Amino acid sequence: MRKPLVATLFALVIAGAGVTPAVAAPASASASAPASASAPASASAPASASAPAERASSTTQAPKAQPAVQAVDFAGTVALSNCSGSVIRMPNSADTDPALVLSNGHCLETGFPDPGEVIVDQASTRSFTLLNSAGTGVATLRAAKVAYSTMTDTDITIYQLTRTYAQIKSLYGISALTLSNTHPVAGTAIKVVSGYWKRTYSCNIDGFVYRLKEGDWTWKDSVRYTSACNTIGGTSGSPVIDNATGKVVAVNNTGNEDGETCTVNNPCEVDANGNVTIHQGINYAEETYQIVPCFGTGNKLNLNATGCTLPKP
Repeated sequence: MRKPLVATLFALVIAGAGVTPAVAAPASASASAPASASAPASASAPASASAPAERASSTTQAPKAQPAVQAVDFAGTVALSNCSGSVIRMPNSADTDPALVLSNGHCLETGFPDPGEVIVDQASTRSFTLLNSAGTGVATLRAAKVAYSTMTDTDITIYQLTRTYAQIKSLYGISALTLSNTHPVAGTAIKVVSGYWKRTYSCNIDGFVYRLKEGDWTWKDSVRYTSACNTIGGTSGSPVIDNATGKVVAVNNTGNEDGETCTVNNPCEVDANGNVTIHQGINYAEETYQIVPCFGTGNKLNLNATGCTLPKP
């Protein structure tokens, strides 16, 4: 992962942005997505077998109802100076609670947290551009503090804002995205929604990675996308949204750019037996369901709450 450096911007315009998690490019630049690599066949969800034909019946059976697909757009997403993010709420958050913004740990304005480092209640006045459904910026939101940030086991930063959900809804007509409180499922149709680029990526969850290692950092139970989600620099921190529920199931964070093994910008997959594999051009996200038990009444962080497994300071 590379920090956003002024020296890199011209190269991004000329060569096209890669999937470097924290690199930002000028909004006016046209970012070329890297050629996507095919996901490993062993990790792909198997095609469902055709059901045997039923015997003819005098009564025509109605087709089984399918779950309604939620419209996924940019409403509730935000653009950071170098990354993407979203205004989020827990399933039990109250409208009067201070709103939260979710992005990556490596998008933290003070720099990458070290392996093993957990940051809580750190002062911040960071600003975020709030987008409407069309991807138009409608407001500037501001942080009151960093509620939680780490790159250990996961890759998340959660900011507490100066406004409540009710205030944001009343002033700008935008509702927060809700975090799912259950583990995502392989094969699920998803969208990665980047507030930075005002661009969406559609694919499926290809599977889950026991350990995803990149440089000095290791993440647990990461989401692997199918190859259609060829995310690029600046999409770091984008919410990963389940198409059927409209809920956030993960946060986009990295991808293997160059086919290297376990280096920065080239994460490798490590299974429970220690076997290492790489998939150049394939991208990843970190699950978010485990965040939900750690925030209680008033959206207050409680790392000792029942069911909270986020790393502690």
